[in-house]
Amino acid sequence: MLFVGCTGRGQTPADLPTRIPSVDALATADMQTRNAPPVPFNNGVTFPMIDDNLPLLPNWRYDATLRFVGVFSNTSRSVEFEAGLQVFFNQLGNQRRTVISGVGELFGESDGAVLEGVRLGQRTFIVRQNTCQTDTQDPLAPVVADLRAGELLGGVTFATPGASKGVLNGEEVWRFDITADQLILPQVQFGELGRIIAMTGELWVAPNRNAVIRYYINLDVENVVITLFDSTLPLTGQLFLRYDLNGIGENPNITTPTGC
Repeated sequence: MLFVGCTGRGQTPADLPTRIPSVDALATADMQTRNAPPVPFNNGVTFPMIDDNLPLLPNWRYDATLRFVGVFSNTSRSVEFEAGLQVFFNQLGNQRRTVISGVGELFGESDGAVLEGVRLGQRTFIVRQNTCQTDTQDPLAPVVADLRAGELLGGVTFATPGASKGVLNGEEVWRFDITADQLILPQVQFGELGRIIAMTGELWVAPNRNAVIRYYINLDVENVVITLFDSTLPLTGQLFLRYDLNGIGENPNITTPTGC
């Protein structure tokens, strides 16, 4: 006995199978599912300052760089500069060492200018031009010692899980996707004419550390002011942001600077 056609299935929209947009879309969705980060990171992440949550980790070090290559807007005069920040941290004793470097004419100093700050508990020190002073001698000492990558590079308001995972800088990480409107750029002023023309970037997070391990951003910008420097002249060119966190759990051996 045959019962073909007796159920009425397929005769209403609710019965019809869901249409797959494309084979490529299906493959992407499958890849994202298989490589999804653990809960709650699978819902996205927020790091307003790219080095958020690091004081909760035992020891670490990171390198952060802001670099610009281009011209002064509406001129042919080229300009190039780079600001670097190295930070070392030992949770035991609240020890921190910060090294700031600068290369380029907008610093108003010779290329390779270096400033160092050290925190040992409640005491801070600053080293400039090979001279060490304490916080009682120079009030800038705690400012330099506690400077963060987030103050230089900013962070992201939100980022969604991508389709990649791997190991970077010794940590299991997942990649997150970001767009230009999700960036926080504390050193960049756009004004009325400033804009981002194009962007590429990557954000890698270690869920078990709740920390960003790598943050690389390339921006093509127009008519922006870099507030890091004592200049209000707008710039047009390429802005590169780089951040790498390394050595989690390794003692950086921070000591009192020579001369203090």
